[in-house]
Amino acid sequence: MRPEDGHPDERGRERTGATDAIAEGVRGAGPGEIPARLCDVAVELLPVTGASVSLHSDGMPVQLGASSAQAAFVTEIQATLGDGPCQSAAQSGAPVLACDLTAGRDVLRWPVFAQQATAAGVRAVYSMPLGNDTVCVGTLDLYRDTPGDLTDRDLRTARLVAGMMTVALMALPRAEDAGDQDEQWLSGLAADHDQVYQATGMIMAQLGVGTDEALARLRAHAFADGSTALDAARDVVEHRLRFDRE
Repeated sequence: MRPEDGHPDERGRERTGATDAIAEGVRGAGPGEIPARLCDVAVELLPVTGASVSLHSDGMPVQLGASSAQAAFVTEIQATLGDGPCQSAAQSGAPVLACDLTAGRDVLRWPVFAQQATAAGVRAVYSMPLGNDTVCVGTLDLYRDTPGDLTDRDLRTARLVAGMMTVALMALPRAEDAGDQDEQWLSGLAADHDQVYQATGMIMAQLGVGTDEALARLRAHAFADGSTALDAARDVVEHRLRFDRE
């Protein structure tokens, strides 16, 4: 057993301590508050400066919560680019650790995202898949303002938080079962996602292209304009932006 693995009793105490912190962090929270609360807990338990959680559907992440405006913004950068550690984690179903976005292989793997993230003050990203061995439903994304690795202990804690996040997401009420407040929260998420799909459909009709090309055009416009894919989608849906006039 390696020293960093820790004694089984020590690992058990780690898990108990983390579980207690998670339970305390979500105490009294409604379903719609739990994702953001768990992001806050992740920041308390781990050597990171921010966290966010997103569902992934058809290549477009839907952000459910974040611990800070910075974490939310960097998550939206990944959604707009269609690239980054969270996208890779969702596709592979395995943790993706971008330990240094300032130099080396992480910059080569995600050059545009690395430039955008570091400009926003993020130097490392650790993306944990949410789901099980066969299905990835989203990611827990952890952000740090300095480069560096996570220790084995940190990774165990991150996996535990991701597991609790998965359980929480699976327990979220369906719209027909939710109370008024939670129904509004869930409906808001659905509306954001629907706007992207509606805009994609409108671009397909305007340009006579397929879904992938339309979504790529939407993302490219958002990136060039310095906005997010969701902002660009709203402009398309509300007829402020047409792609057949560009």
